[in-house]
Amino acid sequence: MSEQSTVRLDDRVAVVTGAGNGLGREYALALAERGAAVVVNDLGTDVRGKEVRVGDHPADRVVEEIRMKGGRAVASKASCSTYEGGQSIIATALDAFGRIDILVHNAGFLRNRSFADMTEEQFRTVIDVHLMGAFYTAQPAFRAMMNSGYGRIVLIGSAAGEFGSYWQANYSAAKAGVVGFMNDIANEGAEHGILVNTVLPLATTRLGVEEDDWAPGFFDAAPAGWAQELLVPDHGRDFVASMVVWLASENCKGTQNVYSVAGGRFARVFTGVTHGWLSNFPQAASPEDIEANLAEIEDLGRFTAPKVLYGEFEAILQNRANART
Repeated sequence: MSEQSTVRLDDRVAVVTGAGNGLGREYALALAERGAAVVVNDLGTDVRGKEVRVGDHPADRVVEEIRMKGGRAVASKASCSTYEGGQSIIATALDAFGRIDILVHNAGFLRNRSFADMTEEQFRTVIDVHLMGAFYTAQPAFRAMMNSGYGRIVLIGSAAGEFGSYWQANYSAAKAGVVGFMNDIANEGAEHGILVNTVLPLATTRLGVEEDDWAPGFFDAAPAGWAQELLVPDHGRDFVASMVVWLASENCKGTQNVYSVAGGRFARVFTGVTHGWLSNFPQAASPEDIEANLAEIEDLGRFTAPKVLYGEFEAILQNRANART
């Protein structure tokens, strides 16, 4: 922490899903350190879905760690992958602290397999936790935030959802869905003081710890020395937690943004649309016309980054107006 703490969460109440270990634990601890009361949600299973020993629940351990440092925290052991579980998680915050100001949806796991071999269960369970879990927890939180006129929702995405991966069609689809989900509820939440952003973290976690979880040669294709350079210090977790805390704070005024946090670099990720080629609309363009103008269609030198789908329409209309002058 810097010498003078200007990002504070005093009197705020936060919920963090998947907060028993790894990044989720770091988020919960960092939010509590800045003054927030925290609901530490964790289902209490290991990376393979096996339940932990009785009396050794990870949510309880993190709650105790926060309390030992003078913070306020309670545990939630419901699953975010069901409607009832999501309702229960948010109800825990309302019952214990009377409000919810911050939701960090972090819970997740991997079920990596080649697309040709991936089972329906492997695809669906990942979607259920990462994407459906965002809906199940964010909706009751969003409603409560609407009533109070304030809220911060931080969704944990992945570069896999933005740029693609291998053996992760389920995970990539879920994380891409998280960004699409953010885009809509950020627009809907703005008038109610609810800001929604997404973080793409790079850090070592328990996910994908088994060697056969990864495509052959997956890591061989990565740049030389990437792990040593990008996963230190503290496995990259403290860097990610700092971004999550800032996005969860009143200091943050932006919404509908995606941020990459990797190797000490913080960067905004965005979806853009090229200026493109203007055909003689409404006269139909032929496949040959498209082929002839492909370089202009794909030219990345000129682009816009709409915040809502109408933004793309505005760019098209402006391009047509400019073409007429």
